[in-house]
Amino acid sequence: MSARILLVEDEAGLVLTLTDRLKAEGYEVESAADGQRGLDRATQEPFDLILLDVMLPKKSGFDVCRQLRHGGSNVPVLMLTARGQVVDRVVGLQIGADDYLVKPFDMAELTARIAALLRRASVKQDAPGEAVRRFGDVTVDFRRAEVVKAGQPVVLSAREFQLLRYLLDHPGDVISRETLLHEVWGYQATPSTRTVDVHMAWLRQKLEDNPKYPVYFLTLRGLGYKFTG
Repeated sequence: MSARILLVEDEAGLVLTLTDRLKAEGYEVESAADGQRGLDRATQEPFDLILLDVMLPKKSGFDVCRQLRHGGSNVPVLMLTARGQVVDRVVGLQIGADDYLVKPFDMAELTARIAALLRRASVKQDAPGEAVRRFGDVTVDFRRAEVVKAGQPVVLSAREFQLLRYLLDHPGDVISRETLLHEVWGYQATPSTRTVDVHMAWLRQKLEDNPKYPVYFLTLRGLGYKFTG
């Protein structure tokens, strides 16, 4: 079955262009013209991915994404922003977005990123005995896509969960930013992107006892990252 995408965008011309292109790529596309309607549809209907503009009537894309994550939704979210400011992109990633594109964007890049997000979104089936991983007071259930710390559920975005999984699958390995971009994000990003840094910081915020002095998610300056659980 083709993936079902929700496009939350108030610019009618862009909605038409994106809908036509994505349908030509084989996706099913539904749309919402404001943030509140987008949130309603995203919480009431099944979607495989959400394309979410930042500047929307009634409710901003940031608010929509934040409420989705607080509600426990792990559907991949690709945010679209016309501003292109680093602070906007960082905020989007901090509240649980999986990726972002700055308008105007190349359509081929958009479809490549959508394909990468969809490809990485489904949790792989683990062999018996490997479906649940534990480190410290954190328990990760890969089959249920659930994370618990000190008995309390932790909400991770789909991208954060995929990054966590990759790190847990490679304990003790020094992993470069470029490797993570390729293996977790599935596309070649520009060297200036801080996407990996932001996601690592938020894994620390959510899973380390003291994010300023991490025990499990380490940064090795000039080399990359290492999970030590």
